[in-house]
Amino acid sequence: MDIIKSPSPNFNERDGAQIDMLIIHYTGMKTGEEALERMCDEAAKVSAHYMIEEDGRIFQLVEEDMRAWHAGVSSWDGRSDINGHSIGIELVNPGHEWGYKPFPDVQIEALMELIEDIKTRHDIKTEYVLGHSDVAPERKQDPGELFPWDVLAQKNLALPRPLKV
Repeated sequence: MDIIKSPSPNFNERDGAQIDMLIIHYTGMKTGEEALERMCDEAAKVSAHYMIEEDGRIFQLVEEDMRAWHAGVSSWDGRSDINGHSIGIELVNPGHEWGYKPFPDVQIEALMELIEDIKTRHDIKTEYVLGHSDVAPERKQDPGELFPWDVLAQKNLALPRPLKV
């Protein structure tokens, strides 16, 4: 797996928080280039550990031992510092605002390879591979109803989700 380094200044220390979650997002921007530029802009104050382009290229923006700023106000299983406990992965997709569309197979294949690697290194439980909408349901809907949770579930990388109609 080739990973392209594209360092973001938007991170801080984890302060001893254990990594035990993986949060999947979509970028919600018109292009991957635009999303990468924003996540690497110090003024934006947003980042993720990884971004996966539609063609399957994987960019690493923040080292895993650091706390990326991807989940915002969120909570799960009694915890509110989701950023401190998680690895954030952004999938390039325009999202609901800019023409939400299915995720390309090559992008999902790259995601599954990355998730498998991260889960192994950090001993992340399958039930802790979550969407942004799981940890911030009042304000976020990504990765959205077109995200193939069932494909990830078949590989034991995430739990299946019911389809939203």
